[in-house]
Amino acid sequence: MAPPLPKERGPGGEVRRLLTPALLLFSLSIAHAQTSRDSAEYTLRVAAKKTINNSTVDGKAGFSEYNYYPTRTIATLQGFAPAEVKLDKYGGRLDRRTKATGFFHVEKLNGRWWAVDPDGYYFLHNAPNDVQPGGSARTQQALKEKYGDRAGWMGATRKLFFANGFNGAGAWSATKDIQADNARADQPLAYTINLDFMSKYGEKRGGTYVQPGHKGYPNDVIFVFDPGFEEFAEQHARQLAQNKKDKNLFGYFSDNEMPLLRKNLDGYLRLPPSEPGYVAAKKWADERGITLETITDQNRQDFLAYAAERYFSIVAKAMKKYDPNHLYLGCRFHGAQRYYPELLRVAGKYLDVVSINYYNNWTPEKTWVRDWEQLAGKPFLVTEWYVKSEDAPGLANTAGAGWVVKTQADRGLFYQNFTLGLLESKNCVGWHWFKYQDNDPTLVGAEPSNTNANKGIVDNYLNPYQPLLDKMRELNFQMYHLADFFDQRPPQ
Repeated sequence: MAPPLPKERGPGGEVRRLLTPALLLFSLSIAHAQTSRDSAEYTLRVAAKKTINNSTVDGKAGFSEYNYYPTRTIATLQGFAPAEVKLDKYGGRLDRRTKATGFFHVEKLNGRWWAVDPDGYYFLHNAPNDVQPGGSARTQQALKEKYGDRAGWMGATRKLFFANGFNGAGAWSATKDIQADNARADQPLAYTINLDFMSKYGEKRGGTYVQPGHKGYPNDVIFVFDPGFEEFAEQHARQLAQNKKDKNLFGYFSDNEMPLLRKNLDGYLRLPPSEPGYVAAKKWADERGITLETITDQNRQDFLAYAAERYFSIVAKAMKKYDPNHLYLGCRFHGAQRYYPELLRVAGKYLDVVSINYYNNWTPEKTWVRDWEQLAGKPFLVTEWYVKSEDAPGLANTAGAGWVVKTQADRGLFYQNFTLGLLESKNCVGWHWFKYQDNDPTLVGAEPSNTNANKGIVDNYLNPYQPLLDKMRELNFQMYHLADFFDQRPPQ
């Protein structure tokens, strides 16, 4: 662990930890040693610890020791001068325009991937997830006192987002409320919809179960080889027809955090012989002379690509049949999936954007944010990431993954550090912070990974965390200018 660092107060009152010459030597010796420019910019150190053994049903978890992490912010960028970029009603930049299609789409323009809004202006989708008020008694009482009803809450929340540089709503948001508010708003939120093809099929079929963060499947394998899945996908996609003319819809997720893993071949071959997944895997293995005892890592990678091909081809066909106008944003890869070239290559054939729930990295990995685009041939969207703070009253922070820091201001420093890495990649078309509101320990029956953690930009009384929002707003209103800055900056 790094020794304690001298401190100073930043202009927003946050504690900044300064890098002394001795600590510079320390930082250069650690595994993520930076280049000379990085060393000059990652001059802040923020104390953080990781959650381990997290999201267990009984709420128990442990934490790593605090360590100090190199951190870059707008203030430490060499040669960057903030500037205003005027925005259109969607939050797109009015100074850059390409062909308008009437819907959101993505293009690679002059070496950078952009989302493009319905009017043709370059756009980055910047949104919190789970934009809806919690169901606990205290949150519902706060909503009534502050906003009167859900319509009042939604209108005020949309204005809060735009005032802080957000322009959309991510996964699990209040779709009907957003649609109704957008219909009367001068600035509509670009929202997303989760379709849950596989998890809904699993509920109908039987055999799935609840586990922290996402749906569980027998032997950690999805039902993609079931003869009934393709028919279900066709039926399930019919609902998309009602949205196909909605200009405010950014795009769809087909599922969340499915176990598309390299151990899938083993898992399918260990299913009961009557299972369609076993039959399909056994046929695939027999054709290649493979048994459970002789499976190689290459076999596992090849089969993962085979299973993924089936899933994405079925779902994409059904989605585009009923709504050809909106983006297919993928199925929210998580964990090791972002390191599977075979999975990314297949996904890129069918997706418009690769969605990645990006945890356990303080700073985006430069190699991988480059390789995701090269492998898939498509841009990426970070669809979950967050940091929790110890200064949020009444929250133990044992639920969920990721980092814990000491203050809300430190959460804001993490936000800037991470988003700067995404913008620098030139391959990211947006990011979705998890999430709008904190987990509420008083809510009965909450999903195990969302019980007691400071993930929100507002607390359980719907009050914003101002030190966090101040840093978010500073970055958000510079995101287009920052993209230009990184585009013009010479490579190292």
